[in-house]
Amino acid sequence: MSEYLFIEYPKCTTCQRAKKFLVEKNVNFEARHIVENRPTENELKNWISHSGVPVKKFFNTSGLRYKALALKDKLPQMSEDEQIALLASDGMLVKRPLLISKNAVHVGFKPSEWENL
Repeated sequence: MSEYLFIEYPKCTTCQRAKKFLVEKNVNFEARHIVENRPTENELKNWISHSGVPVKKFFNTSGLRYKALALKDKLPQMSEDEQIALLASDGMLVKRPLLISKNAVHVGFKPSEWENL
């Protein structure tokens, strides 16, 4: 079993850089395509609670779908459960990559945070 779960969109350049980083550091991970196998509501609730960041940080705010749905204006009026359900409905709304272990959840690629893996 892999030490980490790496949630990615393979065409995303940030995901590609993050994956290269993991390979170069010999980190044992299982890759998962965020669109073909999108996160469930239960997974998202678990990851959000272990991440230490608010649910809004799990949204891909620079994505086309986020902008097309005008979520910048809509999210503040939505409950956390509604936001999680929305994230679970479309993998392209989720910020990526996600790196998940038993002890931590990293949202987005920040090499300085990933250095101690």
